[in-house]
Amino acid sequence: MAQFLSIHPDNPQGRLLETVGEILRNGGLIVYPTDSCYALGCQVGDKAATDRIRRIRATGKDHNFTLVCRDLSELAIYANVDNSAYRLLRALTPGPYTFILRATSEVPKRLQHPKRRTIGLRVPDNAIAQGILEALDAPIMSSTLVFPGEDLPMTDATEIRERLEREVDAVVDGGSCGFEPTTVLDLTGGEIVVRRKGKGEIAFLEE
Repeated sequence: MAQFLSIHPDNPQGRLLETVGEILRNGGLIVYPTDSCYALGCQVGDKAATDRIRRIRATGKDHNFTLVCRDLSELAIYANVDNSAYRLLRALTPGPYTFILRATSEVPKRLQHPKRRTIGLRVPDNAIAQGILEALDAPIMSSTLVFPGEDLPMTDATEIRERLEREVDAVVDGGSCGFEPTTVLDLTGGEIVVRRKGKGEIAFLEE
């Protein structure tokens, strides 16, 4: 039975954040709020937990996970970032963007795109997500919580618990955080390519 933790969206309770961090360190799988929508998360490199995410999402081995990081210094450990990409990252983080970047050797091969050796990374602008990252003291391997056959993520933590109480170890209730996923920007080539238009604005690309 999943733990249900109600955490204040603006002033997260430290003891509850530490509880979530401990669950992740012990191989747990959580549902948590971000600045775009609710997501599934586990510790980086935890094969059993990532397999559980794939089962919930009903995805194959080529499913693209996202590394959720605290800041750019942490992000740079897992991705190769040139100067122009770094300037863009600095301007758009934290925020509702996922960046496709070339993965470094720190990223397990099974979590990279099988052909392109890329990884999606993001820095969320959400106090609870940042608090969990701080408590874990490491990035979270993450995937948007969209159920098979459904177009939109769930927004109500109580309903999420009812559907996943035997599939995850904890559901973090941070209130409604919306249902629009991140904007995905591919920075692996010479130009910025919008792979998905989501919550993050892209008007600056047209200037």
